[in-house]
Amino acid sequence: MDATKVIIDTVDRFKQRRTAPLVLELDLTEGLIDGAPADPLGAILAMRKTSLADVLAGLKRARKDDRVKALIVKIGVQSPGLAAVQELRQAVALFRASGKLTVAFAESFGEFGGGTVPYYLASAFERVYLQPSGDVGLTGIAMEQRFLRGALGKLGVEYQLGQRHEYKTAANTFTQDHMTDAHRESMGRITESVTEQVVAGVAEGRGLEPARVRELIDQGPFIGAEAVDAGLVDRMAYRDEVYDEVKQEVGDNALLLYVGRYAKALTAKKLPHPGEQAVALVRGNGAIRLGRSGRSPMGGGGAMGSDTVCAALRAARRDDNVKAVVFRVDSPGGSYVASDAIWREVVLTRKAGKPIVISMGDLAASGGYMVSMAADVIVAQPGTLTGSIGVFGGKAVIGGLLEKIGVTSEIVGEGANSGMFSPTNAFSEAQWARINAWLDRVYDDFVNKVAEGRGLTRERAHELAKGRVWTGADALENGLVDELGGLEDALAVARGKAGLPADAPVRAYPRLNPLERLRPAESSEDKAAALAQVRVEAWGPLAHLAGELGLPSYGPLILPGSWTIR
Repeated sequence: MDATKVIIDTVDRFKQRRTAPLVLELDLTEGLIDGAPADPLGAILAMRKTSLADVLAGLKRARKDDRVKALIVKIGVQSPGLAAVQELRQAVALFRASGKLTVAFAESFGEFGGGTVPYYLASAFERVYLQPSGDVGLTGIAMEQRFLRGALGKLGVEYQLGQRHEYKTAANTFTQDHMTDAHRESMGRITESVTEQVVAGVAEGRGLEPARVRELIDQGPFIGAEAVDAGLVDRMAYRDEVYDEVKQEVGDNALLLYVGRYAKALTAKKLPHPGEQAVALVRGNGAIRLGRSGRSPMGGGGAMGSDTVCAALRAARRDDNVKAVVFRVDSPGGSYVASDAIWREVVLTRKAGKPIVISMGDLAASGGYMVSMAADVIVAQPGTLTGSIGVFGGKAVIGGLLEKIGVTSEIVGEGANSGMFSPTNAFSEAQWARINAWLDRVYDDFVNKVAEGRGLTRERAHELAKGRVWTGADALENGLVDELGGLEDALAVARGKAGLPADAPVRAYPRLNPLERLRPAESSEDKAAALAQVRVEAWGPLAHLAGELGLPSYGPLILPGSWTIR
């Protein structure tokens, strides 16, 4: 009898899991990754992290799933980037429009500190709950710039940097002690544009007038009870109270399931059919560099390698079953040469008659814009940072620092300019002339390709360039992007341009079976050449800082100097 009861209970639990109402959960306290990393180390590090792509796909499917009754999202102090937040807000709005309950819960939107972007995300939900001890840090948008020229001068370090043009302000950190007029203008417009987006979103989500939201921003941050009185929060409650309330509405037998798990379970049931026409999804995340994509085992984040991305685009272009390509770009830029190589593959994909659509993430600026600009359609979020069509380069001169600490240096070389990249001595006039010639060449090439890709005159492209960073909303107004939206919107555009049905499958590229992943590539045309890898970089977690300080970003065993689009 006991065995029979165990079997019956097991069957009942199985039936319940198949038929009980579902409440989807999403925990954002640990952040999101944009998509599954292609390199083995990144895949291991991301095993327990939720993918934005899975969340978007899960919420899209859940809108039509009668079992799914509600969504509860826990929002932490550290929210995803602004563009990712806007993708989530859009997905939540569509889920909410399908008649399902949406609930945002936070222990605190900033512990009596800044929490504007996390709260902006929460305002898209039907209900916003706050732990009684929590606060709402709705304080507005600010960008802060630090200048190191004075401190570096005291150390005996001088920076020789050239830039094209006045809005390419990355070099200002080292060459200025204050914001230039162009620098202040650019940053001011970015903060103004983002504030406009936040105000509009909060006003719509909370049923407030935009003018009232502006007033509240100036009054923040808010203690929890003040936030309730102001209409920013619906109720103060602990987690258990929030979940009990939701379950009472949808059914006490409701099951909780993470959105990511829900999405993967549905994906597993819908296996692609051989020969089925599809959209290829190629991802390019991180700083752009020559070679393969990957990350260092010592940390420092991932990189978009031109060899990897180019091979992926080639593989998608040559697959007869791929009818369109979506290239997801989330990058601050990097190597000009690597960016140009990827740009060429985008051009070739378009010439092959396969529509290629760019989906921009939080960042697609400088080199990140260069790899995007030749596509058929560019889709960005209003808060995406893009543009920055410009270049800077130079080196740090540390001879004075070395002298102060008693270090002497001598160079023996053949060739008038053999030591021009040494950090010990400044550029000569002739060497500086060569630097400026390179900067002019890179900038002219960049602007000319912008004009060609975006259908602009060279003069108009130059006006929009000059190194200036734009939000996605302003980039749309100026013709640098075509549509506002997220990854799902870009996929819909690609399907439409290819004449595919709205539910045509999406396949990540490179698509490799386990055997192909193990064997070495036969040639640069082989799909296996698109695999990412673990990169051993001497700087490890300091790689980004090293690049910012003008040190060789690939490690110390390379000629000093950094010639990059950022």
